[in-house]
Amino acid sequence: MSAKRSSNTADKILDIAEKLVQVRGFNAFSYADISQVLKIQKASLHHHFVTKSALGQALITRYRKNFQAELQLIEASSESAVVRLERYIELYAQVLSQNRMCLCGMLATDIATLPKPMRDGVAKFFAENEVWLSRVLEAGREEGALEFEGSPESVASLFVSSLEGAMLVARGNGQPKLFQDVARRLLDHARGGRPKRARRAG
Repeated sequence: MSAKRSSNTADKILDIAEKLVQVRGFNAFSYADISQVLKIQKASLHHHFVTKSALGQALITRYRKNFQAELQLIEASSESAVVRLERYIELYAQVLSQNRMCLCGMLATDIATLPKPMRDGVAKFFAENEVWLSRVLEAGREEGALEFEGSPESVASLFVSSLEGAMLVARGNGQPKLFQDVARRLLDHARGGRPKRARRAG
């Protein structure tokens, strides 16, 4: 098998596994589910990812990398803290619109049964998000666009935990509007309760 083909197969395995985790959870699928979709033998899956734990670690690594790339795009596309927060929320909203959950949010529900490397990867994902949000929040307060109470770190933690929780509840009760309501309240909180102003270009 050529290196190029091997890489493509590995990517396809990760794509399917990611969707399965986002829809079912890590403990609710097996290699048999992936092999059925790809129509390959389970031995081929083990060739690329020897164990399910190895597959899980690869999923987290790729998800973190892709999410960080999205955050960099958000920063590059606008200098407005409010716009950056809105686009951050939209990352979650897009996933929910596909009836999926944040990969690491779903893994967190299984955290007690995950091997340590996976637990560490999930923790790093949330930490990275909070660091990025803290920076955006602090910059927004300095420029006068945000007027939240408390430290940027505490509000960043509120954002992450609230969005993850809102996704779970919205998907659980079949009411996506609940997520949007929570998102709006988070933005209002960051703005100090001020009504939203008309968005400027950039």
